[in-house]
Amino acid sequence: MLDLDMLLRGGRVVDPSTGVDAIADLRIRGGAVAELGQLEGTSGERVLDVDGLVVAPGFIDVHTHLREPGQEWKETIGSGTAAAAAGGFTTVFCMPNTQPPLDSVAAIELLERHIAKSAVVRVRPIATISEGRRGQRAVNYDALAEAGVVGFSDDGDSTSNSGVMRKALEASVRIGLPVIVHCEDAGLTGGSMSEGDISRMLGILGVPKAAEETVIIRDLALAALTGGWLHVCHVSTALGATLVTAARRSGVRATMEVMPHHLTMTDSWVAGARNLESCSTQDSMPAKVADPNTKVNPPLRSWSDAHGLLSMLKKDLTIVVSTDHAPHATIDKEGQAFPDAANGLTGSEFALALLLGLVRGGHLSLRDIVARMTVLPAKLWNLSAGSLRPGSAADIVVFDPNERWVASRNDIVSRGTNTPLLDVEMQGRVKFTFVGGDLRYCD
Repeated sequence: MLDLDMLLRGGRVVDPSTGVDAIADLRIRGGAVAELGQLEGTSGERVLDVDGLVVAPGFIDVHTHLREPGQEWKETIGSGTAAAAAGGFTTVFCMPNTQPPLDSVAAIELLERHIAKSAVVRVRPIATISEGRRGQRAVNYDALAEAGVVGFSDDGDSTSNSGVMRKALEASVRIGLPVIVHCEDAGLTGGSMSEGDISRMLGILGVPKAAEETVIIRDLALAALTGGWLHVCHVSTALGATLVTAARRSGVRATMEVMPHHLTMTDSWVAGARNLESCSTQDSMPAKVADPNTKVNPPLRSWSDAHGLLSMLKKDLTIVVSTDHAPHATIDKEGQAFPDAANGLTGSEFALALLLGLVRGGHLSLRDIVARMTVLPAKLWNLSAGSLRPGSAADIVVFDPNERWVASRNDIVSRGTNTPLLDVEMQGRVKFTFVGGDLRYCD
C-alpha cells in the first residue's frame, strides 16, 4: 500500500484517550502521529482534505473469526483483515476455533507466519482454554502466553469442565491474560433462535436466555474464587450484562463485550423485520418467514434485552464493543432451513454504521462508540494502540458519519456475505484506514 508522510486537514478529530473532540489537522510522519492542531503543510508532504469527516484512532476488535487455518473457503487471514480495514479496524484478535484449533505453541507459530505474510491489519491470536476445544484438558497456558497470545477461549462452546475453567483462571492470575468465555449451557440448547413469542410464531425451537445466564453465573463464581480475569464474550441478555457488572463492582475481575447486532437487531429480524434502531421502538410483527442470515450464537434476543444491553452500556464504562465477525460460505446459509444454517454474521464492515444509528437516535455519543472500540480495549489489554497522541503509531480511521449506502454482495470485502443487511440503507462509512501510517483501505 502507500506509506506516506501526510497531513490530514480539517477533520473532526475524536480521540477519547486524550479527550480531544475538535476540528484539527493531524500530521503522519515516519509511520507515527507527529502533530495535532492547526498545522501548515510542509515540502514533500501529501495533504488530504478530510473536511466533514471524522478522524479517530483505528478501531480494535477483540473478537473476530478469520477461519484460517482449515476453513479458507469461508475466510482467510488476507480477506478477513481486508474486511477489518474496510470497517476501520486496525487491530483484531482472532478466535481459536479453527481447524485444527489454536491449542499449542506450534499452532500459534504457524499462524503467526501466515499473519506476517497475509494480514492487512495487526492480528493478535487467542489460544484455546482446553485441548482441541473439547473442554476436558487444560492447555499449557504459560507456554502459550510466552508465544504471544492475548487470551484463552473455547469460543463456539463453553468449557464444560469446571475444573479446567478453574485452572485457566488460576493461570490468568499468574500471567495477566483473560479467560475469554462463551457462556452456553449445552443442556439447555438445541434450539436455533431465542425462545419467545417470535420463535413460537415461527414454529422454531428456541434457546432460553437462561442457557447463557447460568454459565455466566458459574464462570463469575470461579473468577471470584481464583481472582482471575474473566472476559465474557458476546453478552446478549440484559440480565447477563447486569450479572457481570454487579460482579465487577463487588471486586471480581470481570469484563465483557457486546456486539452491534445485539444492540440494534432483535429476534423479530429472524422473521423479516428490518428496523435498525430496535432500541428506540419495538419492532412491528413481521411476516412468518425465517431468514437464515439472522441466525447467530448467542441468538438475537427480544427488544427488552436489546434495550437493556444499551442501558447497561451507557452506565458501565468498562463494556467493550466488538463484532464477532463470523463469515460463512453462501451454501452454509442460503437455501438452508433455519435450524440447519450455520451460526454467525459477517460483522467487520457493518459495525460502524450500526453504532452510528445509535448515535443518531440519541442513545450514545460519537465519543462513546469510539472509546468502546479504541482506548478501552487498548487499556484492558495494555496495547500500544487506541490513541492519537503524538508519537503513537499512526493507526487511524477516517469516516463519513453521514454517507448513506446500501450494501450489495459485490461491495463486501469479506468472503462471507452472510448478513441480513444486504439491500438495507445504512448511514456512516469508512473512507480511509491507516496502519502504522500505511494506507490499508481507501473507499
